[in-house]
Amino acid sequence: MIYLDAAATLPVRREALEAAWPYLTGTFGNPSSHHAVGEAAAAGLEDARRRAAAVLGARRSDIVFTAGGTEAANLAIKGLALASPRGKHLVTSPLEHEAVLESVDFLRRVHGFSVTVVDPGTDGVITPAALGDALREDTTLVSLAAANNEIGAVSDVAALAAVAHDAGALFHTDAVQAAGWIDLRGLGADALTLAGHKIGAPKGTGLAMIRGRLPIEPLVHGGGQEGGRRSGTENVAFAVALAVALELAEAEREEKAARIAPLRDLLLEAAERAGAVLTGPREARLPGHASFLVPGRSGESVLLDLERRGVVASSGSACAAGSDEPSHVLTALGIDREAAQTAVRLTLPGDLTAAQAEQAVGALAAVLGEG
Repeated sequence: MIYLDAAATLPVRREALEAAWPYLTGTFGNPSSHHAVGEAAAAGLEDARRRAAAVLGARRSDIVFTAGGTEAANLAIKGLALASPRGKHLVTSPLEHEAVLESVDFLRRVHGFSVTVVDPGTDGVITPAALGDALREDTTLVSLAAANNEIGAVSDVAALAAVAHDAGALFHTDAVQAAGWIDLRGLGADALTLAGHKIGAPKGTGLAMIRGRLPIEPLVHGGGQEGGRRSGTENVAFAVALAVALELAEAEREEKAARIAPLRDLLLEAAERAGAVLTGPREARLPGHASFLVPGRSGESVLLDLERRGVVASSGSACAAGSDEPSHVLTALGIDREAAQTAVRLTLPGDLTAAQAEQAVGALAAVLGEG
């Protein structure tokens, strides 16, 4: 089997499991306990926090460990917006992950925030000029992804964050898909969120990087763990696993991107030769992301035929799998509902070999040729 659904999830790395194991066994203490067993666990947790912060160019105190990217996004968006005295206006795009869109909508419905949605253009790349047009004097928070999970579009987060800051607004970026593919240091975001299972940590791991002790309203109240920003006994083992996976992803990032991008291009070229239509940008695209429409074919039928030939892929976000509705990302780009149902997304893991890519190209050419 050739796995081309890395944007959905990846296997847990052995290094992450081995680093986590001691905190599930001998060093099992509650990190809030004031005795040797608890203090050993607390030391492991703080070391994980330090290591994650180093990868992100942040301070140790900026890191909040969560139970995944969805929780992290909810915490950053709701927490920063509700704690800010600046105003009740939010800016986002129609291309964001459901965790972002639903958090923003919650603030609109329940807390009376107004929302401006930035026009993403036809390629899904939000420009600083488009963001500038959406900002107001009372904008408190902007939330735009560093990279899109369905079309692979990569944003210039540093430029977007600078525009938001010039207007006095905070900036959050969902970096779930960007982690391990682009440099997450120096982006200038006030908050950054990611999920561990996209980079080789266990599912149910994530973090929110929230800079400089910005005021934040916690979502989970209780004993005041994580600096009062997320109560509940910390999952030390998974925090350690996430930090290790993040370090490894960063260490391998440049080599991986340089090796995988040409393999992605082989797949895109094969698809386009067979009449497929690229979705998202051609240049500002994640190195491992190939997405396209297959006119006249159901995307799901293409995926089934690929799986019969040993290639596993998807039509888009795993969070929307099984829905009869077309992708909200594709329809926001002006693609009609019928065409959006023909979408195919091939996302390459970092360990994909050239031989496997060639096999996948052959399978793709055969499947699309049969259409």
